[in-house]
Amino acid sequence: MDFNKTAGIYDKLQDLVNDTQTDMTKFVQGNDSAGTRVRKAMQAVKGLAQELRVAVQHTKNSSF
Repeated sequence: MDFNKTAGIYDKLQDLVNDTQTDMTKFVQGNDSAGTRVRKAMQAVKGLAQELRVAVQHTKNSSF
């Protein structure tokens, strides 16, 4: 695993969180449909976070 792929996963994670901000604001204002979209996005965040965690661990282990 190279650092560019790890950085790419991190960038996707950041983009996903940033893109969810509008729906989060709508949910706080009472839009239940936006809450569904936030939950779906957070599930994707969870998957990307796990992928990033594994990539970082693999890079760390292979560098020694």
